[in-house]
Amino acid sequence: MNLFTLIQYPPYIIDLLSKEGIRNFSITFLLILFFLWIGRFIKIEKKLVFAKAISIITIIITSANHIIDINNGNWDIYENLPLHLCSISNLIVCFIVFLPKNQKLFEFLFYCGLWGGLMAILTAQINDYDGSLFKYIQYYSSHGTIIFMPLFMFYHLEYKLSKFSWLRLLIILNICMAIIIPINFKIGSNYMYLAEAPNIKNPLVFGDWPFYILNWEFIILILFYITYVLFTRKKV
Repeated sequence: MNLFTLIQYPPYIIDLLSKEGIRNFSITFLLILFFLWIGRFIKIEKKLVFAKAISIITIIITSANHIIDINNGNWDIYENLPLHLCSISNLIVCFIVFLPKNQKLFEFLFYCGLWGGLMAILTAQINDYDGSLFKYIQYYSSHGTIIFMPLFMFYHLEYKLSKFSWLRLLIILNICMAIIIPINFKIGSNYMYLAEAPNIKNPLVFGDWPFYILNWEFIILILFYITYVLFTRKKV
């Protein structure tokens, strides 16, 4: 295969209400809950080792995915740079537990990983899908991991959300959008789906450009705040 011959594979879209969508959603979240439950029985000094093992596996799978795309002639700067919200979260998963405790990265992963991963699993769109089992599993494993890791860090590694973190993350997310929008227009990409709405049935995506982005702003504000309240409320 010529590395410089670009092959475009159409995205594979999975309807959540289909048998395939329900099956994949159920399996992914049962595995997330299972590994979170397993964390309760891991000795305190081994919990970080477990998290690092998950990060190393994520690095291997992510690297393999890029290598396969390059080998297939299907890698390009328009779709494969880590500039989607889930790709950024996946990148953070790869190294966050190897760093000294970083509250800002954790909170980015917590809010953006949780909701980005959840939306990606609910409304699955596997880009560059070449029909292989690896690509199929990689999609769900990568999005499942960006949900699992911040929850594991929260429940088992003593990371907590700081005051007004939901508002800070909303501001940071808008800064990211302000950077990525001109990149999209410059190179003709659609990172974070800021140039064009995704081709999926998503109740959170409505309106034409740029109005669906404004709708997202309002919805994300509510979701981030609800997340903050749920995970910071004191136990009675």
